[in-house]
Amino acid sequence: METVFLFAIGLIATFVGTLSGSGGLINVPAMMLLGFPVHSIISANKFSNMLSSFSSFYVLLKRKELSMKEALKTGPIALSGGVLGGLFASSLSEQALQFFAGGMLLLALALSFKKKKQSTHTSRKVPMRTLPFIVLIGWYDGTFGPGQATLQMHIFRQSGISYLTSIGLTRFNTFLSCTGAVAVYFLSDHLSMAIALPLAAGSITGAQISVRLANKLSLGQVNWLLRSMTILLIFQVCYSIFKTHF
Repeated sequence: METVFLFAIGLIATFVGTLSGSGGLINVPAMMLLGFPVHSIISANKFSNMLSSFSSFYVLLKRKELSMKEALKTGPIALSGGVLGGLFASSLSEQALQFFAGGMLLLALALSFKKKKQSTHTSRKVPMRTLPFIVLIGWYDGTFGPGQATLQMHIFRQSGISYLTSIGLTRFNTFLSCTGAVAVYFLSDHLSMAIALPLAAGSITGAQISVRLANKLSLGQVNWLLRSMTILLIFQVCYSIFKTHF
C-alpha cells in the first residue's frame, strides 16, 4: 500500500511542479505524514526529481523548445549548487533554511507582479545575470528543495524567456542539482531505494503528462499558477517557523 501512495504522491507533485514549480510542497509533507525519516524523504525526493526532470526536459529538447547550448549555460552551475547543498545539508539548521526559503519566495512573488514592457516576441537565450541566482537555487535544492523550481521559473520568465523554454531550463537545472545532491546522499547512506523507486515512477508519469499539457495554458493562467503556488509556499514556511518557535 505504501508503494501505491508513493507513486500517487510522485505523480501529483511532479505534475504540479513541472507546470509551476513547488511540487515539493506536496510530496515532502505527504511523505512526512507516512512516517518516513526526514533524510530518507529528502534523498528520495532528490532521486525522483532527478529522473522526472530529465524525462520532461528531454521531451522539450526533442520538440526544439530550447537548445542544449543555452541549457549548458546554467546546467553546470546548478550541478555545483546541488553538490554544495548536499554536502552542507547536515550542518544547516532548519530555522536558517526556513528564513532563507521565505525570503527568496517573497522576492519571487514581488517579481511576479512587476510590470514588464510588452514585447512582440519572447527569448530563448539565458541572460548572464541569472547565473548567480541559479547557483543559489541549486544549493537550496540540494539542501532541501521545495520552491526551487518556482524560483527558477520566476527568474526565467522575468528575463523574457518563453514559458516552455523556462520549463525546459528549470527541469534541466533541477535534474543536475538533484544529481549532485543524490550522489552526496547516496555516499552518506541516506538514500532508500524502497522509497525512492515508486516515488520516481510516479514522478516520471506526472512529468510526461504535464509537458504535454503545458502549451495549452494561457500566459495569464501560467502567471496565476506561479503566484498561487508561491503564496502557498510562503504560508507553509511561515507556519513551520511559527510551529518551531511557539
